[in-house]
Amino acid sequence: MIFGIRAAVLSALVLGTTPALRGETVVEARKIVEKLDKLYKSESSRGRMEMEIVTPHWSRTLVMRMWSKGMEKALVKVLSPKKERGVATLKLGGQMWNYLPKTNKVIKIPPSMMMGSWMGSDFTNDDLVREYTFTEDYRFEMLTPDNPVDTLYYVKAVPKEGRPIVWAWVEVAVRKSDYQPVWEKFYDEKDRVARTMFFGSYQQFDSRIIPAEIELVPRNEEGRTIVRYLEMEFDVELKNSVFSLRNLRTPPGE
Repeated sequence: MIFGIRAAVLSALVLGTTPALRGETVVEARKIVEKLDKLYKSESSRGRMEMEIVTPHWSRTLVMRMWSKGMEKALVKVLSPKKERGVATLKLGGQMWNYLPKTNKVIKIPPSMMMGSWMGSDFTNDDLVREYTFTEDYRFEMLTPDNPVDTLYYVKAVPKEGRPIVWAWVEVAVRKSDYQPVWEKFYDEKDRVARTMFFGSYQQFDSRIIPAEIELVPRNEEGRTIVRYLEMEFDVELKNSVFSLRNLRTPPGE
């Protein structure tokens, strides 16, 4: 589930190092972003999660079942609450459809709505269909912020030329001990933090440890969206028919 930029930026750390040490920091940065790219990535996965949406005036929690195959295919179906049960989203490559059981309609999301809210949350439709990775689509360097925490590494990622990524740049903090992400800050072209994503509740699912909780806080901090993974299986056998418009309409099951 899980993140972009436009101009090349060298960190203060890299600018102030010798060529040999500079090479070491690049290697370290690559190790970190490779770990981030592989964190949730697998040949296929399925699981159950809940998404808590908090605003100044209301809050609600959705429980969902999800399936994915590589970076190209994903299906999410709402299990509860009862009034929203059956609402579903299908992703095939860069295309996306929503199913609304109350009207029995499948709606294709046009490009103009990709930055719109997904299921009323702070996540956007673009967050779901994005197929970028740090290692392939960004340039990255180690970073030393003004007030660093001793137990964390910091990386600044800048998208390569021609990538249609909406963020100006991304700053990432990971734990030195295992490169698990702690937070990611997304900046706009005016160097303002547009949103912050916090990671926590690190748990083991199958043979890997991942942050089981992701909290997304927008710039105005007037609300937030918290995703909690309840069950996860990786590299499971899934038929291609799972990711179809026909299956989008079927009841979600438990």
